[in-house]
Amino acid sequence: MSDWLSDTRLSYDTVASSYADRMRGALAGKPLLRGVLAMFAEAVLARGGPVADLGCGPGHITAHLRDKGLDAFGIDLSPAMIEIARRDHPGLRFGVGSMTDLVLPDRSVGGVVAFFSLIHVPDEEVPVALAQFHRVLRPGGVVLLGFHVGDEYRLKTEGYGGHPMKVRVHWRPVDRMAAWVRDAGLVVDARVVLEPDAPVPAGILLAHRP
Repeated sequence: MSDWLSDTRLSYDTVASSYADRMRGALAGKPLLRGVLAMFAEAVLARGGPVADLGCGPGHITAHLRDKGLDAFGIDLSPAMIEIARRDHPGLRFGVGSMTDLVLPDRSVGGVVAFFSLIHVPDEEVPVALAQFHRVLRPGGVVLLGFHVGDEYRLKTEGYGGHPMKVRVHWRPVDRMAAWVRDAGLVVDARVVLEPDAPVPAGILLAHRP
């Protein structure tokens, strides 16, 4: 396993409980993010198929998508996160895995969500992940990406309750993310920046496999 994968897995295993506590109810105060997820849900429901929530963490987004009528399941690199997701959402499916090497059949899902989970993936590995998204999507399948907008990265050494971490956090321009998406063979349908005047704006890309 690559160093960045090992570091990310260990970091989120370490903070899993604190992170899950922080995420419970987090969407309640984020109407714009809920709106983006609703837009994605409408697009997937129009085409059909299960939805893979990649980098699902404790499963809060997976559960939200299920409540929107989607057949959603979650995959995360951290076994501790998956344990919490299974505990908190026993009616949903969760498994351990990496978005850069998905153990899913070709053309097997109608939607892919990577909601602020690509932020720890190195630049050179993002196209690898997006190629995996393209591979597992059915024609017409929809991708939703959420990411931090900017052009820098920082090493995060502590977080979520003061626990030690060792992960790089990437801020990326919307144009760069959109170019990577197109290079993966996907068609960009929408690009949005939420709270552009905030210290860390949120970038949203919605795309589909033609």
